[in-house]
Amino acid sequence: MDADLRTLRERLAEIADLQRAMAVLGWDQRVSMPRLGAPARAEQLATLGRIAHERFTSDEIGRLLEELRPLEESLPYDSDDASLVRVTRRDWEKNRRVPAELRAETIRAAAQGQQVWIEARANNDFAAFLPALERNFELRRRYVECFEWEDSPYTPLLDDFEPLMETTEVAEVFDTIKPVLSELVKEAPRVDASFLDVPFDPDRQRELCTRLLDTLGFEPGSWRLDPTVHPFCISFSTRDVRMTTRYQPIGLDSIWSTMHEAGHGQYAHGISPSLERTPLANAPSLGLNESQSRTWENLVGRSLPFWAHWYEPLQATFPDQLGHVSLDRFLAAINRAEPGLIRVEADETTYSLHIILRFDLEQRLVDGSLAPKDLPEAWSAGMKDLLGVDVPDDAQGVLQDTHWASGGIGYFPTYALGNVISLQLWAVVREALPDLDAQMEAGDLRPLSAWLTENLYSLGRKLTPKETIERLTGSPAIDPQPYLAYLREKLSALPAGA
Repeated sequence: MDADLRTLRERLAEIADLQRAMAVLGWDQRVSMPRLGAPARAEQLATLGRIAHERFTSDEIGRLLEELRPLEESLPYDSDDASLVRVTRRDWEKNRRVPAELRAETIRAAAQGQQVWIEARANNDFAAFLPALERNFELRRRYVECFEWEDSPYTPLLDDFEPLMETTEVAEVFDTIKPVLSELVKEAPRVDASFLDVPFDPDRQRELCTRLLDTLGFEPGSWRLDPTVHPFCISFSTRDVRMTTRYQPIGLDSIWSTMHEAGHGQYAHGISPSLERTPLANAPSLGLNESQSRTWENLVGRSLPFWAHWYEPLQATFPDQLGHVSLDRFLAAINRAEPGLIRVEADETTYSLHIILRFDLEQRLVDGSLAPKDLPEAWSAGMKDLLGVDVPDDAQGVLQDTHWASGGIGYFPTYALGNVISLQLWAVVREALPDLDAQMEAGDLRPLSAWLTENLYSLGRKLTPKETIERLTGSPAIDPQPYLAYLREKLSALPAGA
């Protein structure tokens, strides 16, 4: 049995290496690859993806998993070895349903779509993007046909990002938060943030963002930050974390974009080294992963204690723009609720409404009740209904996100789930770290990073999402109430007409 476990680990490590090599190619495509390299890159990714899929879904892996059932049952549930066998078996059983050629074609279309999207977005040309969009949804519908589901054909796609959660469960959470968020947005005081809507030198933004990352608990030499069209984070190991952001000529959104991706990076960096090169070396779900990007972006990065330390360095970096702006006025501006067009630039209150729109559109695109060609019209109608804004063009509308271009269909709900989960976990963090505010005021974020690493990040995928939430909070349920209470309190504290 020890020999079987050793062989399983060896096979899984080889597959993980292939997947990490694909990740390197994907990072390069989105950060530094010349655009004419896209066709060849799509073939490279498809080839590696097919090989990795075939190796993982092999009869040998299935035989090893079956031979190891007695070992799994004899060990503690959350031990590395028992978790490895259990989690790998579920992944294997799901992936066995998917033909290798479908997997390869899906990866190829996603890589091709990424480059098409970049150019279509730059040219505000939805018609140029439409064939790639139609192809990606066609392939995802073929993927859905590989599975059985009870509530919705969207569930197999959701399961790729939020394992063991059904579409109806997401809808229940969203039905709870949607009316409250809409009302909060309507009642929120108007806050003058015009001092942020001015030019900020991108090079100085980059220097400040790098200084911030140096304080978050990353081991020196384990990360890098690069500019890209659409910010993302990816890791090739726990000690090779790649974060990206974008430095706009107007505004300071790069700060919170960087903090957001740093949350993803912290999760990857904090996974136990014992899980490296296995299917366990990841977060249990993207909802939990997003809970940490939102924690670092918002619960830390928009808080008074954090800016009590960092506002003077920010003013010193941009004296002409912020030298005359008080800390209170700055905090009111970065915590205001104000409907806008762009999801990644949205405030905490309106952000989840952007996600609820995408969740609705994705379901309709998957079940066929909405044709891809009609997406811009449906998008504009949804933005008007949910946020009260008019969409002036497709670049600021349906073309703003990369997910549908790169095949990430089913991903969007995890962002709003992450918002909700972040406040559930934050209550536990606050209780465990009673001196957290004082630590942030002193610019010391290492105790927070260390606690999250020990109690959450290090677990990787050893537990299911619900088991992970229950271990920290005492309940497996995703509870929207702490999130809604937090937003109510925050908005009620904003000075009217600030």
